[in-house]
Amino acid sequence: MQTLILTHGALGSKADLDKLAEVLQKENYKVLSFSFSGHGATEFENDFGIEQFSLELENFILRNGLVKPCVIGYSMGGYVALNLARRSPERINKIITLGTKFNWSSEVVEKEVKMLDAETMLNKVPAFAKSLELKHGKKWKTLLLRTAELMRDISVNNYLNPESLKTIQNKILVGLGDKDQMVTVEETISVYRSLPNAAMFILPNTKHPIEQLNTALFVEIIKGFLES
Repeated sequence: MQTLILTHGALGSKADLDKLAEVLQKENYKVLSFSFSGHGATEFENDFGIEQFSLELENFILRNGLVKPCVIGYSMGGYVALNLARRSPERINKIITLGTKFNWSSEVVEKEVKMLDAETMLNKVPAFAKSLELKHGKKWKTLLLRTAELMRDISVNNYLNPESLKTIQNKILVGLGDKDQMVTVEETISVYRSLPNAAMFILPNTKHPIEQLNTALFVEIIKGFLES
């Protein structure tokens, strides 16, 4: 039985992936997931960012005695998985990313950061703000601030630059939805071409939010890649 770890996106938690986990378990995979620090019910650590989350993924693997599990990373979770493969390729086997953003130019970051203002959310999208409070508790506003810092850190350090991607030898499947308004086809293709052992997929009629994912279709793609 293959072991899969599901990693969630920014402002998310492991609960976002429950439906996907349930379907994958029915396909006879062992599925595990966890929330990165500061997300869901987990508390913040001193550090917050891609390197910290990569360490948390690695520690999760070691703590559970897993030997080269495959990782399915949604959005930021895919970035974290690839960063761990860059740092410690022996820890994981295959990686599948969905809706992972790779272009973090200063212009892109400032556009995204503007959307992370708590007061603006409360005024313009109160239902979304309420969902964040329900998911993360009283720390949801702090999570917004620290996520903005995370985006700026990625822009500065560019962990997955073309040269670092070329060093990742793991088999990778990179994908996105064709109607994703956060991630472009161009940036996804660029990363796909930089990875030595990669394939790529595009899900039809699919936007960025994980809640709108066609789970059945995605699972068929996962199975095809993992069993090839």
